[in-house]
Amino acid sequence: MNLRIGSRGSQLALWQAHHIADLLRGQGHSVEIEIIKTTGDRLQEVTFAQVGSKGMFTKEIEEALADGRVVLAVHSLKDLPTELPEPFALAATPPRLDPRDVFVSVNYANLAALPQGARVGTSSQRRRAQLKALRPDIEAVEFRGNVDTRLRKLAEGQVDAILLAAAGLDRLGKTEWVRERLEPADFCPAAGQGSLGIETRKDDAATIAAVAFLDDPATRFAVTAERAALAALGGGCQVPIGIHCRPHAQGGEEIFAVVADPESGNAIRVFHSAPHPQSDPAAFGHLAVQKLMDAGAGPLLQLHAQGGVER
Repeated sequence: MNLRIGSRGSQLALWQAHHIADLLRGQGHSVEIEIIKTTGDRLQEVTFAQVGSKGMFTKEIEEALADGRVVLAVHSLKDLPTELPEPFALAATPPRLDPRDVFVSVNYANLAALPQGARVGTSSQRRRAQLKALRPDIEAVEFRGNVDTRLRKLAEGQVDAILLAAAGLDRLGKTEWVRERLEPADFCPAAGQGSLGIETRKDDAATIAAVAFLDDPATRFAVTAERAALAALGGGCQVPIGIHCRPHAQGGEEIFAVVADPESGNAIRVFHSAPHPQSDPAAFGHLAVQKLMDAGAGPLLQLHAQGGVER
């Protein structure tokens, strides 16, 4: 079968697309990759909070899917809206890489070692908010660009450290930059972080069948719970909400969740574990939402809904 993949043009996006292409070729398919420039790629000098985020890294790729220029798209799953437009389906979620955020610095060994008043680069309101909660003395600096651009800015001394997704550095073979991998209990990742999402048209049964072998049940369970929780909280990928689900060491599942304010550092964190396997991942995600609301997350969510803050 001839399969055409739509992908953003960044180094990381192309690594991901070529990785999936190689796996598909291993199944006997012929594969091409079409690079598609998205709104998010064009607006590199604008903050996420100014432009919003819904579909900013996916809209143009979905347009190519809809008109048949490509038959599947490879996304970083955290960029994919929790509710896909009607013609599309999340056909596969390959095995997840390290979902954690990482602390990257030239001069400092970890987040705790940063001096008072240090500058940390991030484009994420979720990271900014949790940074404020842990280190209110540190200044968060808006930092856009692909992985190489951010690492270059760090090396030039524009900031003292940056926060990135572990999976991006792992995939690109740049783990020598990592100083500390931040645990979800202290620094909760975004829903879907570390995961890829293979998007197709719902009615394209042949492509859905061709990519079915890529789907990893454990990853599918975790990201379904996370995305269900994020949707229930009314958050896109730019709202300061962290949700992370993973298998529990003693069996079953566990889930971490946080809602935080990047201005004040106020944060509501919850954790829940279920010793027996859950049959409904969405219900497991909704349980985390209920625990957040019971703990008082409502006012923080309302604050961001009123203020229009996206990340």
